[in-house]
Amino acid sequence: MKNATLRQLKVFEAVARLLSFSRAAEELHLTQPAVSTQIRKLEEHAGNVLFEQFGKKIYLTPAGTELLGISRAIIQQFETAEHAMTQFQGVSGGRLNVGVISAGDYFFPRLLVEFAGRHRGVTLNFTVHNREGLLTHIAENLTDLAIMVRPPTGMDTVHQAFAPHPYAIVAAPGHPLVSAKSIPLATLMRERFVVREKGSDTWHSMEEGFGGDLRGLNIAMEIRSTETIKQAVIAGMGVSFLSAHTISQELRAGSLRVLDVQGFPLMLNWYVVHLRTKRLPPVAQAFKDFLVSDGAGLIAQIVPLDSTS
Repeated sequence: MKNATLRQLKVFEAVARLLSFSRAAEELHLTQPAVSTQIRKLEEHAGNVLFEQFGKKIYLTPAGTELLGISRAIIQQFETAEHAMTQFQGVSGGRLNVGVISAGDYFFPRLLVEFAGRHRGVTLNFTVHNREGLLTHIAENLTDLAIMVRPPTGMDTVHQAFAPHPYAIVAAPGHPLVSAKSIPLATLMRERFVVREKGSDTWHSMEEGFGGDLRGLNIAMEIRSTETIKQAVIAGMGVSFLSAHTISQELRAGSLRVLDVQGFPLMLNWYVVHLRTKRLPPVAQAFKDFLVSDGAGLIAQIVPLDSTS
């Protein structure tokens, strides 16, 4: 088999899948004699007959069945290698691997679509994580770029701010504090809070918003899902600290209201992060440049924040 070619394996896989020399020839844009020649040469290399014919139908021999699985694995490995090498040749045709914390999934797909529209042929691999999951992806080199609010402090990364990220205190429209002005933090902390889980980016941001100490906060419920938190607040189960980028639809619909709290909205930033030792493929570098140059303006269009101020 050492002299068999990838072309022969591809022809063999097509014939075996279609169980037809003529249909394989049509699919591969070859003549039927050319397909037959490739199969005959492969059989010579294999030292076995790969097909047998009964009437007008062809069937794989036991040797052919064994070789089919191996051939498909070899073809897949070549395709994987070709794809991997393509991403280092330029932006177009590259594969962009990017992970984002959950607050970003409210606008990030639109940024990816905009970027892909400017660079035809780019393949997008977009994953959403909580902070712990995203840090794991960075540390294990499972993503080229990470989008988050708080760059990690325990690993050697490069991080660059590219857009503001405001946080607000929200409540149901009927909450008694909706009409209050300049609410002191001491008053707010007595309210029942529905919050994201400890360790999340939102939790750490909330710590900053409350002066680094949440021990006096009246936490009624801790939930891992921002969507569930919003529904709990709408139902009147308490108030919450949330990214303004996650609540724009509810604010427009009037199902949530932003409370006028002293020191809020809390203005932080979105960061694009990668390992310092990471050699960014051209497509990842192009996307990072895109975020830095255009990210803030595009996010402001997607999730306008006028109603949080």
